[in-house]
Amino acid sequence: MNDTPAAAEAAAPDAPPAALPDAEAPPAPKAITDYQSGRAFADFPLSPEVLQGITEKGYTMATRVQAATLEPALAGKNLVVRSKTGTGKTAAFCIPMVERIEAGDRKTRAIVLSPTRELARQIGEECAEIAKHKDISIAVIYGGVGFGEQEQALRAGAEIVVGTPGRILDHLRRGNLSLKEASFAVLDEADEMLSMGFFEDVSKILDQTPDSRQCLFFSATVDDRVRSLIQRYAKDAEDVRLSTDTDKVDGIEHVLYETSPDFHKARALLALLDLEAPKSAIIFCNTREDTATVATYLARQGLDAELISGELPQNKREQVMARVKRGETQFLVATDVAARGIDISDLSHVINYALPEDPAVYMHRTGRTGRIGKKGIAISLVGGADISTRKTLEGQFQIGFTLKPMPTAEEASRARVERQAVVIREAAKSMAYEGFIGTVRALKERPDGDVLLAAALRAFFLWDRARKMQAEDAVDTVGALQEAREEKSDRRRERDDRGRDDRGRDDRGRGRDDRGRDRDRPREDRPREDRPRDDRPRDDRPRREDRPRREDRPRREAPPAVEEGAAPAALEAPAQVAEAPASAEGEGRKRRRKREDAPAAEASAPAEVGAEGLDVAEGSGPPADGEADAGGEGGAARKRRRRRRPRSSGEGGEGGAGEGGEGGSTDGGAGEGGAGEGGATEGGAGDGGESA
Repeated sequence: MNDTPAAAEAAAPDAPPAALPDAEAPPAPKAITDYQSGRAFADFPLSPEVLQGITEKGYTMATRVQAATLEPALAGKNLVVRSKTGTGKTAAFCIPMVERIEAGDRKTRAIVLSPTRELARQIGEECAEIAKHKDISIAVIYGGVGFGEQEQALRAGAEIVVGTPGRILDHLRRGNLSLKEASFAVLDEADEMLSMGFFEDVSKILDQTPDSRQCLFFSATVDDRVRSLIQRYAKDAEDVRLSTDTDKVDGIEHVLYETSPDFHKARALLALLDLEAPKSAIIFCNTREDTATVATYLARQGLDAELISGELPQNKREQVMARVKRGETQFLVATDVAARGIDISDLSHVINYALPEDPAVYMHRTGRTGRIGKKGIAISLVGGADISTRKTLEGQFQIGFTLKPMPTAEEASRARVERQAVVIREAAKSMAYEGFIGTVRALKERPDGDVLLAAALRAFFLWDRARKMQAEDAVDTVGALQEAREEKSDRRRERDDRGRDDRGRDDRGRGRDDRGRDRDRPREDRPREDRPRDDRPRDDRPRREDRPRREDRPRREAPPAVEEGAAPAALEAPAQVAEAPASAEGEGRKRRRKREDAPAAEASAPAEVGAEGLDVAEGSGPPADGEADAGGEGGAARKRRRRRRPRSSGEGGEGGAGEGGEGGSTDGGAGEGGAGEGGATEGGAGDGGESA
């Protein structure tokens, strides 16, 4: 009988095999989520150079959106992808572009459009890291900076061009960029880009690409504007819908604090920050003014708060984003547009200074925390104006809010004093303060001691903030925003003052008010019934097409020069009726004169009578003061008398100078006032005729 283990194993051949050790057990498959697909990048048909760049970034397993898009994108298909923020969308379109573009080509093969400058820089950095071991150049193009370096990068050749629509279109118009050989057209955050008013710019850019290019559209939602672009440019596109920003994110705690009108919201925010003590947070505001107010107030209270705004110079914005990504800034204050696409790792809190009007924007904001399966907290300050958004979030999006009471004044004060004491103790480690202890005790006994100590504390926190920024080579965005606004105001004043004289009038004689409007230009703020109007029947008004064009109107000729002491010279041939100041009857005569038959006027022979041969009768020449002048009552009265009596062949017309012009010559001499109204007499010119 063999009692050895081998004999026992042979005696029982049907016994189940012994269990394998835990180290050799196959790993359990991981559940597929937005951040985990269960597929490694090595499983995809990628070149060693691209795989090496992906591995050096720390990527080993593809996310769900990457696993769903890599293979069809590598096959050259048009894609419309809907996936929430933070799931790896940028790498989902960067990897197939870098893989398919030929190395060292130095011709623009891909154009990537993003709605904001920060997102464009982020995409460019991602592509550069993936293409680190492949000879591909990436140019990032956006506004707010000069054209010089961008033009140099484009002239040197860049296979991938990433930028905002406005600046990309500028380079296309200048001839710095050509998309005739582009094989990729990518839109990131397409819905947000079109909602910002870039629809026409995007269309013009895509029109510059060949019809054979591959389109990759990444969008949280597909509205009518995005759908029109898809139908026009991405034909037969494959729709990849995984998740959207409106989907509920697990692992996020939603907290509400109801504010009171008696307690300023900025103070309430400070109390919450002191109470919650978040490690890092984005504070979302709905307007630029709220952004500036919140950032300025928090900075003055000694908090590490920076803002990002379109009013900041581009170099300041880039410095802020670099500090935020390195985790050197605790609080970032921004609007939804400014923070679009910003990826901040390990963000513990998202704070809503006010709920957005669109509930979907709330989902997008809060989705920035709790990424890749981590936990996060979303805190919102709500008031009466936020009731509608709150009800929609609770009913339609199934958000379960935890309602917490605002801290009392005593609780907020204790938390603030504790925070400030920590800052002071930290600063005291590097300074000698013992000599001021006696001064502090003496100040506390003075009646104004509290005021003096409060001023000293304020000065300390301002100094401490400046000291930290100088040590970290950081930028003071609050101060930079104030400087930018002051410079903008100075430029506006210089522009308004440019060209004014000492009386505040410009080179055209018009005065300008402080808002740049004309002082002398009448404003039509009167009621419509009090404004001047033409009361004539519509049929009696001249039609627009009957009015002569400006270029067809006769020009006034300068009067002939008359030598001193000489008689008035005759008009140059053909004789013209002199222009007279306009009156109601004079304007009617002009219109009738223009409708006369021009050939009849040209048929008459011009009279060439020199000044020395002109017989000037008494009363001819310019009328004296008090006599009937152009358009006066005397001319009208003579006109009526002239119509009632017949003319003889030798009688000159009696019309005043206002009716006919200068005196016209008759057979026996000069008529009283010049040309008569009827037909041409032997020596006088009729209405519209020439003197014979």
